Amino acid sequence: MVPRPFRHPADTPAFANETRWRYALDPLTGRQVHEPRVPAPTYTLRCFVLTRLVKLFHTHARFDPALPAVSEAQYRSLIRALLGRTARFTSEESNRLVFPGFTNLRDFSRAFEEVLKAEAGGAWRSYFRRGHWRMILPFTRASQAREAIRLQCQVLAHRAPSVHVVTFPELTLNHSLILYSLTETKQGLVFHSYDPNLPDESIPLTYDRARRQFLLPALPYFIGGPINTYEVDCSFWR
Repeated sequence: MVPRPFRHPADTPAFANETRWRYALDPLTGRQVHEPRVPAPTYTLRCFVLTRLVKLFHTHARFDPALPAVSEAQYRSLIRALLGRTARFTSEESNRLVFPGFTNLRDFSRAFEEVLKAEAGGAWRSYFRRGHWRMILPFTRASQAREAIRLQCQVLAHRAPSVHVVTFPELTLNHSLILYSLTETKQGLVFHSYDPNLPDESIPLTYDRARRQFLLPALPYFIGGPINTYEVDCSFWR
């Protein structure tokens, strides 16, 4: 079953995963530095929580604004049923969970933000994930070239792959995105992504064919530059 094309921002929550720190580039060292945000944000460390939630809505749910809205308790039950499914497969249309009374996830999240936040899970779910083991192994340029081809195929098939973007063993970036479209250039590929930290923006994840390297631009939480990328929520091991 091939899912329908992913629509940004309609298929994403209206709220963000907030960062606990403010990030900046140290002009003397050229390194990324950070300091705590004041006041401390309340919804943090849930980038993987949100990308999994978005992926599950894309692959297993549909919205029907023609149906009457139901109670909060019924929506909670639907969300829990959704979270019980796996993001590795896509439901047939007849087997999708129907969320009545709303047009899309963006609209639903505005009305039931706190419900979604509560049911999606705590920050610990961003740390204890099956696929995290992969980032501790070396990333070769050949493996990243293969990953770029894999992600290109997934995006063109409308599967909206979830990816883990890292700078490990450095700790300047440990984050998750959903890729939903791409542009091919002379230099390589530009994947357009949903970023749970910046839900209203489309973030470009670039793959440079000559360097066989993924890159992110400067963002509020990352100074920009080369990163390693791999798909998650795609197999038993990842």
